[in-house]
Amino acid sequence: MPEFRLTQISDTHLGRRFPGLIANFHRVSEHIDADRPDLVVNTGDVSFDGPAGRDDAEFAKGLHDALPVACRYLPGNHDIGDNPTAIGPAPKPPVSAAHRRQFCDIIGEDHWSFEAAGWRFIGLNSLVMNSGLGFEAEQFDWLASELSRTNGGPVALFLHKPLFLNLPDDPETPETSIRYVPQPARARLIEMFGTIDLRLIASGHVHQRRDFTWRRTRHVWAPSAGFVINDSRQDRIAIKEVGLVEYRFQPDSLEVRHVRAAGQVDVDIEELLVQMGGEH
Repeated sequence: MPEFRLTQISDTHLGRRFPGLIANFHRVSEHIDADRPDLVVNTGDVSFDGPAGRDDAEFAKGLHDALPVACRYLPGNHDIGDNPTAIGPAPKPPVSAAHRRQFCDIIGEDHWSFEAAGWRFIGLNSLVMNSGLGFEAEQFDWLASELSRTNGGPVALFLHKPLFLNLPDDPETPETSIRYVPQPARARLIEMFGTIDLRLIASGHVHQRRDFTWRRTRHVWAPSAGFVINDSRQDRIAIKEVGLVEYRFQPDSLEVRHVRAAGQVDVDIEELLVQMGGEH
């Protein structure tokens, strides 16, 4: 069985008014064009501000459509709004059914499953979790059905938000409640995957590159392809740089390569705030 090569990009935050982010995406596109993986997955925040209107989403999709390989997508909070929080101020804007429909209409499916190289690949919309939207229950039902078909083989899970920082029962704070999959949805996911050979959880959202293993599962945080958040605005957990992640899957093995495309620049969030003329 041949290997399956997948490239993960994340947090591209594309919009016409951000030339630095567009330039970084072009550098990533050139890298993908030279490498030609079997699939590209963007794990969310495809657009800079999807909820504000269609333009950012349409512009982002146009740039992705120019890539020479097939793409799959997952929504981030900048695409469809954010999860409700149990503690701390409610994020703005909140996730909504209308914003989710817009993402699906313009960019593509917001959850998916397929098989390749003996693996089952599952992508989930993590922003609807704990939202009470009708699709939240539908997605959990769909996931249960997909997991029933894994037949004991290895599984790779893709989603926008990391599952947790270090441990599944990490306490939530106002800061972490919007950074990771919120409880109790997190506990439900962990329970559902408890009897599954879950080898990989690949996420984005934090704009920091991280790679660690908890029990049998490797957790890979892809950095933003677009920009970094300086230490005065965000605590440093891991490596703050722009880049992407490359994977090679074989029937019972996984290789991970952390990559920075030639010419990518660590655009700082302050530059974007100046262009926006206000706070992020």
